[in-house]
Amino acid sequence: MKKGLLLLIFVGGVYFMQAQTAEEVIKKVKERLEKVSDYEAKGKMKTNVIFIKAPIANVKVYFKKPNKLRINNESGISFIPKGSVNINLNNIFLNTEGFDLIDMGKEAKTAFRIIKLLPKAENAEIVLSTVYIDEKLSVIKKAKTTTKENGTYELEMSYGKYAEYGLADKVKFKFNTKDYKLPKGITFDYDDGSKKETNPDKLKNKKGEVEITYSSYIINKGVSDTVFK
Repeated sequence: MKKGLLLLIFVGGVYFMQAQTAEEVIKKVKERLEKVSDYEAKGKMKTNVIFIKAPIANVKVYFKKPNKLRINNESGISFIPKGSVNINLNNIFLNTEGFDLIDMGKEAKTAFRIIKLLPKAENAEIVLSTVYIDEKLSVIKKAKTTTKENGTYELEMSYGKYAEYGLADKVKFKFNTKDYKLPKGITFDYDDGSKKETNPDKLKNKKGEVEITYSSYIINKGVSDTVFK
């Protein structure tokens, strides 16, 4: 009985000592992301907005440190709000010194570590970002970011052969269409067969989801600045 109790205390003590702090968890995620100076990726983008007919499109995604990101869609139209800073996680994780970290423990159903990041600067565009991290892989599985000007966005990531670099094979990007400003003069056919809508106000309170499935990445081979102009 006494030996069993001592063993339990020892095991519990070892686990406690090995448990990572929020800072250590974030540091490991950051180290993966910092391996990537730039990339060019190919994939297919699926748009799921209930009232818009949008075909699956081929896309090219370009990234360059510190925070340049561009998505080229063959259809010429992107439904991802331009102001969405959280589509590029490097914007947050390459500047973690600008955030206070709050450890929220683990998500019950997945055991992902939940960490909230609060910006230290009062005038920061990001109000709050909550990330769900797979500690074994040191990658972000989910993220939810609230901004001052561009609403709240959510990300869900699936990983495969590019996990070493913190790059996802599939990304789901969710947003409120009320935060998306429809370009003037553009109309869309509704899925329910109704007439074309030209009034952007009628997009309010709708949900949007964009899913990009990547087929390949070219990593750290150089991306010209002209791509982002």
